[in-house]
Parts: sequence; C-alpha cells; structure tokens
Amino acid sequence: MAGHSKWANIQHRKGRQDAARSKLFSKLSKEITVAAKMGDPDPEKNPRLRLAVKEAKSQSVPKDVIDRAIKKSQGGDAESYDEIRYEGYGPNGVAVIVETMTDNKNRTASTVRSTFSKNGGNLGETGSVGFMFDRKGEVTYPASVGDADTVMMAAIEAGAEDVESSEEGHLIYCADTDLHEVSNALEAELGESESTKLVWKPTTTTELDLEGMQKLMKLVDALEDDDDVQRVTTNFEASDEVMAQL
Repeated sequence: MAGHSKWANIQHRKGRQDAARSKLFSKLSKEITVAAKMGDPDPEKNPRLRLAVKEAKSQSVPKDVIDRAIKKSQGGDAESYDEIRYEGYGPNGVAVIVETMTDNKNRTASTVRSTFSKNGGNLGETGSVGFMFDRKGEVTYPASVGDADTVMMAAIEAGAEDVESSEEGHLIYCADTDLHEVSNALEAELGESESTKLVWKPTTTTELDLEGMQKLMKLVDALEDDDDVQRVTTNFEASDEVMAQL
C-alpha cells in the first residue's frame, strides 16, 4: 500500500486528542468555506464542495459546523485564502508535498521553510518533487464491503483505474477529473464510502527504516501542526516490521 495511505493509518492508530481534533475540524471547515465561496453553496451543484463536505462527514465533523462553514462563505466578511503548494525533501530524501491555504503568503512560506530546516528536510522549488506523484481521485471502503474481486469489478464498472486491497480495506483510484462520477457510481454499487478525496499518489517511493520513519513522522507532525497547512503527502515506503514498531 502506498506511503500516504500508510501514514493515514498511522495517524488513525495514534488517535487524536481533543486539541488535534479541533485543529482538524478547523482545516476541514476552511476547505468547505473556500469551496463554497469559489462556486455554488449547494454541494449538489458544486463538486469540490461536495467532496469537502463528504470528507468532513467521514471525520465526524458535526452538521452544524459544516453548515456554519458554508454560511460563512456567503458573508461579506469571509476571509480570502490563497492555495499554495510547497514541495521539498524530508529526512533520507523522502519527497514531501505540503498543501496550504493562507491569508498571508509570507508567513506561511517562512513557517514551512523553517519547519523543513528544523526537522532534517529541505524546501525545494515548485515541481522539485511533484514529478514523483500523480494527481488522483481516491475512494476508500472498509474491508467489510466485500472481497477484492467484488470491489475490483465494481471499480471497473465505475470507471476507476486501479484498486489496492488489503486487510485494512480498499483504496480505489481514478483520474482526478473523474472523481465525482466514479464515486457516485461506486456508492450506487457498494454504498457510502469512508472517504472520497483528491490525493497525490506516489509513482516512486523511498524505503525507510525505523529511525528514518521516526524522523519523517516528526517532520510531518510539525507541518500538520501549522494552521495554514491543509495536508501533507510523502512517498515513503516501509516494511511491515518497521510499521509494527511504530
């Protein structure tokens, strides 16, 4: 399974304390507000907003928080955010993509650069690691939805490109521009998904040992602690033994 999905599993196993969950809710709400401001406030008429709301629900964001975020986008005092992607290298040469939403580009750039430097990484130019990833749509289902063959057939019928199945569940990938249609077709066949979102899927990975993973986790944790950072993606690969030790 690819690095970014393993990282999500690590985060899940670690559990989130109240402060961390509050920060997560804030970031998801920001994405909803920006998506609603850029398009229609009706999720059914705005694919980006629909995905943002779906992801928020999958993370147990309360309905009233989602509704407030959408309402906020229609107010005259709604903040304006710039979406900026940063690319760089973490410990042991792992490729890192940092997606941000900010109302102060200078502040965010300075913080991201400093975080890389303090945690054994180097911030690069735009495009410095992006060629090691493909932009894809990702739909996640639990293992209980069916076996690998059942999910594969449903994915093919829905127009997906690839499926990665394991004991932890099924990851279904499609072209980024097809995510709305593919996710709808999958839901008609398999039911509600656990998560539907756009991701950076690594095309090449970097193998890490336990020490390397610990250093990388420290960098990712520090980046994700920044309120301006929406998500962090890496291209690490690690053995089951290393993952078990974390």
